[in-house]
Amino acid sequence: QVQLVESGGGLVQPGGSLRLSCAASGSILSINAMGWYRQAPGKQRELVAVFTSGGRTNYADSVKGRFTISRDNAKNTVYLQMNSLKPEDTSVYYCNTNAVALATPWSRDYWGQGTQVTVSS
Repeated sequence: QVQLVESGGGLVQPGGSLRLSCAASGSILSINAMGWYRQAPGKQRELVAVFTSGGRTNYADSVKGRFTISRDNAKNTVYLQMNSLKPEDTSVYYCNTNAVALATPWSRDYWGQGTQVTVSS
């Protein structure tokens, strides 16, 4: 119904930058929200940054001022620019969307496969 393909993860030194991309495809009728989550070993999955309805953005306190979410609505793509990366940012980052697909009369969450981000010297 909806597929999310992520890219851009990798290894970066502390203080470095990385840019993640997530492209949504499939029989999408509408998107209510789209953004990024992350989950590190021993920690709960947490919201990193998200676009909600109306184009509002929400950020986790831990990434405010360092991460920036952006989007290309025509391509159903969101990006996450990550600057001033810290070792504690090391995690698997997941793209998420709440959307209505053609075969489903209600909205639901869809998840990408995840991309590993490792911040280490």
